[in-house]
Amino acid sequence: MECRVLSIQSHVVRGYVGNKSASFPLQVLGFEVDSINSVQFSNHTGYSHWKGQVLTADELHVLYEGIKLNNVHHYDYVLTGYTRDTSFLEMVVDIVQELKRANPNLVYVCDPVLGDHGSMYVPQNLYPVYKNKVVPVADIITPNQFEAELLTGKNISTEKDAVEVMDLLHAMGPDTVVITSSDLPSRLGDRFLVSLGSQRHVRPDGSRTTQRVRIEVPKVDAVFVGTGDLFAAMLLAWTHHYPNDLKTACEKTFSVMHHVIQRTISYAHDLAGPGRRPSPPQLELRMVQSKADIEDPAIVTEATVIP
Repeated sequence: MECRVLSIQSHVVRGYVGNKSASFPLQVLGFEVDSINSVQFSNHTGYSHWKGQVLTADELHVLYEGIKLNNVHHYDYVLTGYTRDTSFLEMVVDIVQELKRANPNLVYVCDPVLGDHGSMYVPQNLYPVYKNKVVPVADIITPNQFEAELLTGKNISTEKDAVEVMDLLHAMGPDTVVITSSDLPSRLGDRFLVSLGSQRHVRPDGSRTTQRVRIEVPKVDAVFVGTGDLFAAMLLAWTHHYPNDLKTACEKTFSVMHHVIQRTISYAHDLAGPGRRPSPPQLELRMVQSKADIEDPAIVTEATVIP
């Protein structure tokens, strides 16, 4: 039986960001995806110019009511990403709670898009909504280090700090937490980035166990837009296939990311020419061209289990 995903994310006409970064790879892997756009822009905001619209909470409610009236609101997953409006985010929470009442096994995957590198790139008033309303109903979250620190109020300076932050996030609600990037030093050298993951399980006897992993991935000297959306979608897919094996799910997810990014940066450098930095249009993710890697990624990034 196929799995159905409700994806509520941004949409751009040009390039792969938000729903386009999530829907295509999920569909390639056999998921049926219904998409609602939180914003609809001509292109992502990394370009010099952009135009478009922001969906309101009322408009989201109308779309969801239309789905309900046709009795096709039976989902296995909800996936959310970038939004800029508090009332819209609160409406998302209401929808998730209603869908969970209808299907207690529904999994909500949330990329809590707040900011990075010490600064927020969404309005400040979204922070308490994420902390107090969104994260408590999420099952899987994919913050970066800045977002994880912001949500927990604890700084990450060591791997031990990161484990404690992930435990704090577990205590807020989610059973699976992946810190997608951090400033922690890599054991492989300064050309690698450290990510960490943690997954709680309930044993048949009711006791809990936690698997924690560390993943070290090569850094790429370029700015990509849409990778967070792709990451959350791939983590959804691979935790679906490996629900009790975070190590394998992360290896598959990060390997997909590696293949897509390497294909993109190679293409971008070819277009830019020798000695020139690629432009935002040249760095649009090569998603369709990576279809085979999305379906069956060669594992290039191995995760280490943290004792």
